[in-house]
This record gives sequence, C-alpha cells and structure tokens, in this order.
Amino acid sequence: MKKIGFLSFGHWSDSPGSQARSGSDVLLQSIDLAVAAEELGADGAFYRVHHFARQLASPFPLLAAVGAKTSTIEIGTGVIDMRYENPFYMAEDAGAADLIAGGRLQLGISRGSGEQVVDGWRYFGFQPAEGEDHAAMARRHTQVFLQILQGEGFAEPHPQPMFPNPPGLLRIEPHSEGLRQRIWWGAASNATAVWAAQMGMHLQSSTLKTDETGEPFHIQQAKQIRAYREAWKEAGHDYEPRVSVSRSIFAIVSDEDRMYFGRGGNDQDQIGMLHGNVRSIFGRSYAAEPGMLAKQLAEDEAIAEADTLLLTVPNQLGVDYNAHVLEAILTQVAPELGWR
Repeated sequence: MKKIGFLSFGHWSDSPGSQARSGSDVLLQSIDLAVAAEELGADGAFYRVHHFARQLASPFPLLAAVGAKTSTIEIGTGVIDMRYENPFYMAEDAGAADLIAGGRLQLGISRGSGEQVVDGWRYFGFQPAEGEDHAAMARRHTQVFLQILQGEGFAEPHPQPMFPNPPGLLRIEPHSEGLRQRIWWGAASNATAVWAAQMGMHLQSSTLKTDETGEPFHIQQAKQIRAYREAWKEAGHDYEPRVSVSRSIFAIVSDEDRMYFGRGGNDQDQIGMLHGNVRSIFGRSYAAEPGMLAKQLAEDEAIAEADTLLLTVPNQLGVDYNAHVLEAILTQVAPELGWR
C-alpha cells in the first residue's frame, strides 16, 4: 500500500484555456479539489507556497478551510519557505488549522526555492543574523518552530493578566497535540535529508535535487531516502519516519488526456543550475496508457522507496479534469502496482 495525494502549485492566469483566472478562483478550486480527492479515496491534499507570484501563498487559511470541508484526507504543504516565517505566529496558525482539521495536517517546510524577487524575505521583516546566510536563517526559524510545537511553556506571565493564567510559564495557544510529529522537511541534498532525520522531521523529496553523483534522478533520490532512513534510525526517534516523493504522472484514458498529454511525458531527466551555481537534476514526467505507465513507474526506485506519492496536478485545467487525473491513477494504475 502507498498513500497517494495531489500537490498543487495553485497557478492562476488569464491565458486562454485557464480555468483559474484569479486568486479567488485558485483558493476556492483548491478546496473543491480536496473534497473531490477525498471522495475518490485519495490520501492527501498538498499545496505549494510561493510568495510574490500568481500562485498559492499564505497557506493556513486554505488549510483550515480544507480541514473544515473534509474529514479523512491528509492536508499539507509542499513546502512553506521558512525564510519568510515568524515561527511564533506560524505556530499559532498551524495549531488552529490542525485543530479545525482534527489533527490531519502534514506540514512540509523548507529553505525554499528560487524566488520571484531579490531576497523577498526582507520585505517580510527578516534578515540573516551576522555571519548567517539565508539558508541558515531558514533552519534557525525551523528549530524555533519545532521547539514551540513541543507545547512547553516559555513566556513569563504578566503579574496582572487580563485573564487568569495556568501556573508556570505560558506556551503558544492554541496548541495541537501531535503536530510536532507531523512536520516534513523538503530536502534537495543528501545532507539536508540527514539533517531532517536528526531533527525528527519526515522527508519530502521533490522532482528536483542537487546532482551529487551524475546518476539518473530516481536513483539519486532513492539513495537520498536511504540515507535519511539510516540517519533516522541512528537518531533513535520514538515514532516512524515517512517519506514522500512528487511526480507528474498522467494516465492516457480519454481523448482529452490524449489532447493534453498524448505526446508522452518528458521521459528524460534534465540538468540545470539552481540558485545560480548549484548543479541540479530534474526528474522526468510520465504520460502513457495505464499498462505502459505501470511498467514505467515500477522502474522508478525512489517511488518504490517512498510511502507517499504526491501527484503534481495542472490546476489551471480545472477541478473536474484534475479529479479525473487522480481517479485514473487511483483506479487504473495504482492497483497494477500493488499501491491499492
């Protein structure tokens, strides 16, 4: 068995054919797609976070709304850029959204990816400390966030409070018990995957990673996952690690599918430079009829290593079509691979 969910970047545009033409469209359709995915038996609804872009950004209003409209599906992010986050306010938002969802949040966080603007986090009021780069700042914010989620008091109570306080130091409220063990780290390199394991975070590995060996993407990603699991074991955490990978996968089962994806997926890995000077490898996409698709996916070592597969969806094609994309994978591909 493998958990299968979707990952939406939440693009909107006024280009021809787009059914998401505004921020309102994207937010409301994101809720509707989560409801449809739950009805189809999918396991997760995950959303990307990008700032200064016509895409989904502030995640917690959306996560709370999805939580209120659904009852079983996991709800998460992939990923929140921690360079932009006040960990104290984020803990309040996350705790509230998780309580609304009944403890179903699976929050993916990370250093973040390339940006729309130069050092965008500065506009949000953050800057690295002396001797610290922006990646270290993101990790510092993360460590504070994880500590807050433990639920231990740290703030000195006022001697004349407006409302009565419990005894001792105060914590961030509302606190959602168990959320600390449902935080994931989006790792591009093997080293950051190991760090995530040491910190007790689950692993999200995307469709790109640092090219560390020159091997095919799925082999490098599988090695990253194995290194993560070994580091988790050495750390001795008292709960089980989870790993997700994301892929663009389309089963060709209709004329509409054939129109959009009938030329097949991008069946070759791509090499590029991320953040200007970091050599990165971008994994292939998949598009084929169900039988062929199952054979191709069976050869993907990283998917085999992961317990969760997130399907990146073309959200601008609308809720109905994306529900169809999910249904085709769930009913015609996943059973062939033993995922269902």
